This record gives sequence, C-alpha cells and structure tokens, in this order.
Amino acid sequence: MGIRQEVLMKIKGVDLKTIESPRKVSSYFGENTFSLGTMQKHISPKTFKAFKLWMNEGKTIRLEEANEIADAMKEWANSKGATYYTHWFQPLTGLTAEKHDSFISMAGHGKVIEKFSGSKLIQGEPDASSFPSGGIRATFEARGYTAWDPSSPAFIMESKLGRTLCIPTIFISYHGDALDQKLPLLRSDDALNRAAVNLLKLFGHKNVKKVYSTCGPEQEFFLIDKNYFNLRQDLLLANRTLVGAPSPKGQQLEDQYFGTIKERVINFMFEVAEEAYKLGIPVTTRHNEVAPHQYEFAPVFEESNLAADHNQLLMDLLRKVALRHNLVCLLHEKPFAGINGSGKHLNWSLSDNNGNNLLNPGETPEDNLQFLAVLAAVLRAVYYHADVLRASVALAGNEHRLGANEAPPAIISVFLGEQLTGILETLEKGTKSTVSQRDVIDLGVSRLPKFHKDTTDRNRTSPFAFTGMKFEFRALGSSQNVSTPITVINTIIAESLDFVAEKIKKTQANGKSFNAAVLQVISEIAKDTKNIRFEGNNYSEEWITEAKKRGLPNVASTVEALEALVKKSTVELFEKYKVFTKEELQARHHIWIHTYNLTLEIEANTLNEMVNANVVPSGIEYQEMLARSLAELARLKKDAGLKLEEKAFNDQKEHLSDVTSKIYYVRRNTKAMRKLLEKANKLEGKERAELYFKELKPLMDHIRMHVDLLEQVVCDEHWDLPKYREMLFLK
Repeated sequence: MGIRQEVLMKIKGVDLKTIESPRKVSSYFGENTFSLGTMQKHISPKTFKAFKLWMNEGKTIRLEEANEIADAMKEWANSKGATYYTHWFQPLTGLTAEKHDSFISMAGHGKVIEKFSGSKLIQGEPDASSFPSGGIRATFEARGYTAWDPSSPAFIMESKLGRTLCIPTIFISYHGDALDQKLPLLRSDDALNRAAVNLLKLFGHKNVKKVYSTCGPEQEFFLIDKNYFNLRQDLLLANRTLVGAPSPKGQQLEDQYFGTIKERVINFMFEVAEEAYKLGIPVTTRHNEVAPHQYEFAPVFEESNLAADHNQLLMDLLRKVALRHNLVCLLHEKPFAGINGSGKHLNWSLSDNNGNNLLNPGETPEDNLQFLAVLAAVLRAVYYHADVLRASVALAGNEHRLGANEAPPAIISVFLGEQLTGILETLEKGTKSTVSQRDVIDLGVSRLPKFHKDTTDRNRTSPFAFTGMKFEFRALGSSQNVSTPITVINTIIAESLDFVAEKIKKTQANGKSFNAAVLQVISEIAKDTKNIRFEGNNYSEEWITEAKKRGLPNVASTVEALEALVKKSTVELFEKYKVFTKEELQARHHIWIHTYNLTLEIEANTLNEMVNANVVPSGIEYQEMLARSLAELARLKKDAGLKLEEKAFNDQKEHLSDVTSKIYYVRRNTKAMRKLLEKANKLEGKERAELYFKELKPLMDHIRMHVDLLEQVVCDEHWDLPKYREMLFLK
C-alpha cells in the first residue's frame, strides 16, 4: 500500500462538541471589539466627544485624553484575559503583521503592574528593515513607525492559551512614507470625500458633511483535507498545485454551486462565523461555489477602511479555523487547474453622513439627475484610468485566473444593464425611448425616459458591473488585500467627480440652466466613454476582437499591467489628490515586480523538486514493474511455450515504451527549466519578470502537461501525490 492510500484510509472529520442551544448572534456580536459603544462606557463624556471629533473631523486629541483612552482600553482588554497588545498593520507583503508587547511595567523589586499609556497606544516602532520598501529607505535604516487608526476599532484575538489586544494602525517610514496598504486607503477616502461633497453642494445638499465609500468583499476559497495538503510540496510552498491530472468528474454537472453543504464543511462555517461575529465582522452569506470543494463568505457593506480590515481578519480566521477541523483553507486564485479559481468580488458604493446612497436612482427628478451625474463620473473614471484599475489587481496568482472561464478577462469594461444603457443612449441622441410603465420613476425632464428602480440584471462576466446601487469589481484575486483596489477606485472617481462638478459650473456660466447643464455634461461623458461600456459576454472570443477595435487594452501580463503605476499621468493624478507620492508609487512598482519574480522562482524550484523527488521515481518504479512483467512474459513465451498473441505482447511493449517516453519528456523539459532559471539570474526586475512570463510559465505548463499524462497511466499504488479526484471530493 502506498503513502497516499494509507492517508486515504485515515481521513475523517474531527469530533466536535454538540451545542444544544447556540447563542443569538446579537447577544455577542462585537464582544471582542473596543467599539464606540464600549469606549463610551469606559471613558468620560468629554474625552469621548474629543475622540469623535478626531475620528470624524481630524481634530487631534490631547495626550491626557489619549492616556485616558489607553487606560480604558487596557482595563477592558485585561478583563477579557489579554496580557499582551500589538499594533496590527498591513505591510506591502499583502499580509498582516504584528509585534507583541506585554502590558506589564516594573513596580519595584520583583513586582509588576499592568500599564498602557496614550503614547504607546498612538505610536509604535516595529523594526522595519525586513519589510518591503521598494527603495524608499536603505536596508540598514531599520526605523519604521506604526500609528493608531481610530476609525477601525481595536479587537481581541483569542488563542487556546491566551488573548492579545490588537490595535489597527498605519505603517510609515522614518520620513513618513507609506509602507503599508492602509494609509493610502485613508488618504483616498479623504480625496473622495472632498470631491463628492463639492459635487453634492451643486445639487443643493448643503447639509452633507461627509461622503465615504462602502464595500462588501465576497471571499471565495477552497478547503482540502490537511493530510492531503501535507503530502504535496506545491500546496505547502506555492499554495497551488503545480502538477495534477484533472479529475474525471470536476464541475461539469454544475452540482456543487449552491448545493447542500457537507456537514464537515458546515461545522467549519459555523465556527468561522462565530469567531467573525465576536470581532464585529458582519458575514451574512455563505454557500458552495462552482468548483468542487470551493466556498464563499460575503459580508454586509461597511465603510471601506473597516471592510478592508475585516476582510484581512476573515482570511486569517478561515485559515486558523480550518486547521481545527483537519482542513486547510486555500486562498490562492487558482489552486487547481482545469476548474474555477477563486476571486474576491469587491462591491463598491458611495454613502453620505445622512445615510443616502449616491448610486441609488432615488424617488425624485433631482435625485435621478444626481445619480446620473455620479454614474457618468464612474464611467469616466474607469474609461480614462482602466490601466491603473488593472494594475491594482496585478499579481502572479491572478494571471492564472483573469481571462479563464470563470473570471473577467484582463480587459477592463463596464456593464450597466439594458435600461441605464438605454438612458445614456437617449441622452447621447437627444431623443426619447419607450419603456414599461411598471414600477417606474419619472426623471422629470422631457428629454429623458422613465426607468425602473431595479435598473439592471447581473452580468457575471463583466469586470466592473453596476448591480443596483453599487458597482461590483470582479477582477480581484482571492488572496489580495482589498485596500489597494479600493484606493485606486476612490481616487480615480474623486478625480472624475471634480471633473463633472467643474464642467457643470462652466456649462452654467455659458447661460444654461442647472438641469440643462447637468444633462449636457452627462451626455458628453456618455458619448466620450461609450467604448468602455459592454453588455455582452466578456468571456467570448468575439469580445476580445471587439475590444481591440475599440482600443481597449488586454493586458494579461502582471509586469506589463504594473507599468501603469509609474506612468507620468498616474503619478500626477495620485500626487494631486495626495494619495501616493511619486516615490511611493515607484516603490510599489518595484515591490510587486520583485514579489512576482520570487513567486515564480519558488514555484519553479518546487516543481523541479517534485519532478525529481516524486514524479520521476514514481514513474520509474512503475516502469520497472512493467519491464519485469514484460521480461517474464518473454521468458515464459520462450522457455515455457506460453501461447501469447503477438498483438497482446506488442501492446505491453508499447505501454512500456509510452511510460518511458513520458518520463523522458518530463526530465527533458525540467532540465530546460533549470537552464532558464540560471539565465534569469543574470537579469533584474522587469527584464526578469518578462522572461518569466514569456518563457518560464509556458515551460512550467509544458512540464505539467507531461507529468499529468504520466499520472494518468501510472497505477495508484505507485503514485504518492494526492490526486485531484481525492482532494476535491472531501469525505
């Protein structure tokens, strides 16, 4: 019996304690967060008011107020069993980071007390030398600072033997450059707020003090049994399978999507949800996804900064809780070839401090015009800055997914739906069209038609689709930190909102009424951005051809996509809105190309090891068995007069020859891959990444093809790597 067969016999779920009466979620939601409500109970009204002004209007609190908040936070955390605290931040690794410090302070010989000051709450100093900086600072310059983000509540992370207070923070260099993904997001929210409030004032909304983006990232993931995971170097080191023949049954029958959730998985989901609710993460939807053993959690919309933090926490929870159930959560965009990969659909919208959604068509003509003005701004933003939007989702894992059967292509386009498209076309032509009278809203302007409240169906193939009061950016990869895509969306739309506002003012100055000016501006933008709108199937070959005619770029390569970050126009845009400096953009460009190269190198070296340590030995072992069998047949035929059809004997020889050839092609191409890696060592940065995209990736795919062909003929007893048909159909 082989190793794989032994593991297969041992696979089972974990024994769980039955909960007779689960707690109501409302009774414990957010119990492990130092929320505004919790803070208010623990500090004076004066300090609470000062904190609210700081959070909402940027009026910095005084040190004594910070000390009071810190002491209250410490008392609350101690009451929860926390003995350590950490500044929790999001460096440019794409993951989260933390350095833990104890609350204890010496109080005489051999005595300690728990103490936490405002200065320690507001600022920390982790060693920044080993975090990616992209040349912003030299390696020997180790100093970096974390600074408290009051807009995201502190929280308690629980482990079996203790509790830790986590304080969300930004992470900056000694000179104040952003070394994280959170600070640019906060800056972009400020830029969006200024631009949106400015536009709303033109529409008479003098009481709007704040506009902010809201998000709800849908998190897709795979689960596999931990025993299988531990037997595969590729999953351990690269988070995806580098070899593996497709299972005879995959997702062809479409019987997984929204199907009954297996008990082992639903138990995992219940625990994830409970842990998430304690942290105030409002997960609300869970279901089977399309591929076998693929699932999704989706949350309620929140302010973007909080939504980004919560998504990072949710990914951590998925990984941690899975291990408790003898499972492993895979967040890679394409862990299994031949079936759907995992994305993170980012639902994005705009709200003001009065609870109004700016992407809601509304109930009055004035609201309808405002909605169309905001819609036009979004269209213009995506049209003129599609390259930066594409760059925001550029990473090695997403290269496998974008353009595949389940994901939008690397062509950025916008889907609006039949009715909104009809309205924009009417505005372009200056004519009326007829629509159904069922449940309609009258735009109140003679040149405009009526349209339904529910303005669109869903287009699951579009990378940027209007899905009713929100846009869904579907191109994100499942492993990504959502902060950078949100930052880009916020900034490009802020620029377009400013453009729309200025254009309306200029048109009014030429003697037009406000309504006429707004309509003219919307009409001009609708004409200008027509090429970015597409209502059909984004997966089709016809769309790729059509997009090329329209002049829309199709950027499949990560390194090519990332070039948009350092274009002159991009730098000018982000510097104008104080979201990124030129140096910060150059740093990200450098870091993400370097990360791409390292990812491909890890994958290639892992593939080389698997071929030499697993695949070829398994093939040779099977080859030797065939050779012995063939030799024995030949001996019996010669010495014992075994009657054997010549065709049957030749078939055995052909099978041995076929296996031998497959082993040869695997080895030959693996040698070529090693030579290519040696060649790449002489190149740097972008040049190396281009070589990897054009030559290394196709060569790895070629090796995989031959390995998978070999897997399909070698008997199970001799193939130690867990197979797709086992990993994807969990017991």
